[in-house]
Amino acid sequence: MAKPSGSRLVVYAALVGNLCIAIAKFVAAGLSGSSAMLSEGVHSLVDTTNELLLLYGLHRADKKPDTVHPFGYGRELYFWSFIVALLVFAAGAGVSAYEGIQHIRNPEPATNHTVSYVVLGISFLFEGVSWWVALREFRATKGSQGYFEAFRRSKDPTTFTVLLEDSAALLGLAFAAIGLAAAQWLDMPVLDGVASLCIAGVLAATAFLLARETKGLLVGEPAHPHVAQRIMAVANTDADLRNANGVTTMQMGPDQVVAMLSAEFEDERTTPQIEACITRIERAVKQEYPELVALFVKPQTPEVYRARRAALGDPG
Repeated sequence: MAKPSGSRLVVYAALVGNLCIAIAKFVAAGLSGSSAMLSEGVHSLVDTTNELLLLYGLHRADKKPDTVHPFGYGRELYFWSFIVALLVFAAGAGVSAYEGIQHIRNPEPATNHTVSYVVLGISFLFEGVSWWVALREFRATKGSQGYFEAFRRSKDPTTFTVLLEDSAALLGLAFAAIGLAAAQWLDMPVLDGVASLCIAGVLAATAFLLARETKGLLVGEPAHPHVAQRIMAVANTDADLRNANGVTTMQMGPDQVVAMLSAEFEDERTTPQIEACITRIERAVKQEYPELVALFVKPQTPEVYRARRAALGDPG
């Protein structure tokens, strides 16, 4: 199942921007000797690698269901998004922290400040464009939810990963500019190393947020509540059902949901009638939510359903 074109657009925009920025930063770091610029170069190189991994995850998630993965490959994207979070922490925050500590222990004044400032300005421009593309796509999908709530509830990690990366990049650029300027004006090259440590802190915080959210998706989260609500609403209107007890959903990928409906059928209904009822419910829900790849129906009395939910610690 193809992912929304907006998700790929966000990743491609970030990929092009980060690759150009990484090259420029490494050139500037080599000419100036700035620790903060080197940390920023590593940061952009890590981000470029991350976009490639996200694109690979999107490609793998597009694979059709088969006998090995009957519900599709959607969680491939969640796996590679988690790897991205680990890379941000290990390669980004780790290298920046090491570089900062080394520069603090052995401070050397940077040179060719003009080159560094020009590169930082260009980087702000590229990162700003990429950030705006990601923000526009994120706002288009979040609806009336707040930004943090939408981030916590999002089932597609591509957009919020790029948005967080770009936000961290803009903040890192600000620290690099401040550190470089302060080191130059105050004649304290140690401040350049302090800026690298600040960049490492930003990357570590970003990696923690990304890892926390993608781990939840990878382990398994329920789909958006409105999917379960709609299944219940459709089921309760079918004449062959005495009672729809509840629905359990599982997000298998950004556009792949599996659901289980606990229902009590009318006693006199035959097997063909029950099968037709299940087909009607699934077809009606899929018209509104095509991401529903499978609906399983378990015949249960309300008492049995409530007892099993209570055993799981859910009194509802």
